[in-house]
Amino acid sequence: MTRFRFAPIPAALPATVPFTGPEALERRRGAPFRARLGANENGFGPSPQAVAAMARAVAEAWKYGDPDSHDLRHALAAHHGVGPENIMVGEGIDGLLGLLVRLMVAPGEVVVSSDGAYPTFNYHVAGFGGRLVKVPYRDDAEDPEALAAAAHRHGARLVYLANPDNPMGSWHPGRRIEAMLDALPETSLLVLDEAYAEFAPADAIPRIDAEDGRVIRFRTFSKAHAMAGARIGYAIGPAELIAGFDRIRNHFGIGRIAQAGALAALGDADWLAHVLAETAAARARIAAIARENGLAALPSATNFVAIDCGRDGAFARALLEALAQEGIFVRMPGVAPMDRCIRVSCGPEPEMAALAEALPRALGALC
Repeated sequence: MTRFRFAPIPAALPATVPFTGPEALERRRGAPFRARLGANENGFGPSPQAVAAMARAVAEAWKYGDPDSHDLRHALAAHHGVGPENIMVGEGIDGLLGLLVRLMVAPGEVVVSSDGAYPTFNYHVAGFGGRLVKVPYRDDAEDPEALAAAAHRHGARLVYLANPDNPMGSWHPGRRIEAMLDALPETSLLVLDEAYAEFAPADAIPRIDAEDGRVIRFRTFSKAHAMAGARIGYAIGPAELIAGFDRIRNHFGIGRIAQAGALAALGDADWLAHVLAETAAARARIAAIARENGLAALPSATNFVAIDCGRDGAFARALLEALAQEGIFVRMPGVAPMDRCIRVSCGPEPEMAALAEALPRALGALC
């Protein structure tokens, strides 16, 4: 006889998680991957200044991290030209998305997203009992107008949009995002995921006042700053909304080491420029590898490239598995028609060379 009972909402959920980590895949295959190109991590590494700051902070790991993230919050506010009351630091965008859903969505209330968009957001909506309504991508990109229309039809509490987008790497000009805000119903809050903003063209970033009550924006140190393992991200939004996070967040969720590293990374503009240049070169390298093998790379404003395999989802999945047999970890979109693609993260040249060597063999194994 069991002595525990799940609450009704989690009891009704499937026993799944949004992603299977590369470590779990390595354990299954009994060997490490030669190229880790599936999780959109930044293999060019964090700023040396951030590494040094984190190393210094290790000696103080016996202390809890500052629950207010005071120094980092104020630095981020200065960086973005907003007040510190407009910034909330959290355990990556993933953690902050979960807090936002918990804060804003009652069981049964509608949340609108795109079919095939970042699945962790959907995971949180389901976990807190929200009702998810999805609209299709259009031309391999999220469709702001369709999202706004669905929000009107269903009275959505939240509307999720990533710009640039994961998993396709596509992006919209900032003015289109601004127009979307004007098109949303008064009951809806836009959840604007800007995890890849540093890689995007300047005109992709909308001009939005931090006190605009129609939107909350999310940024991260996981991508351009190469601190995915530190789990640190932040939200930018109206002070009243940001203050609401204090009601439910884990106040000691961000450790001292992560805070020290993020603060140093934010101040190292030269290293960020280096990473952006290396990423652009890797995007071009991935596109060239795709062309050499009769495949097509989609335009990308991120640190990954979606490669159109020219067939259907079954073929793309078979290619993904064939690459895994070659020791190359990549992922793919999960929804048609985007699932005709595989998604390859940018990485240092040795990993790009491993991809170039393995891809022809993987394709050959499918013929």
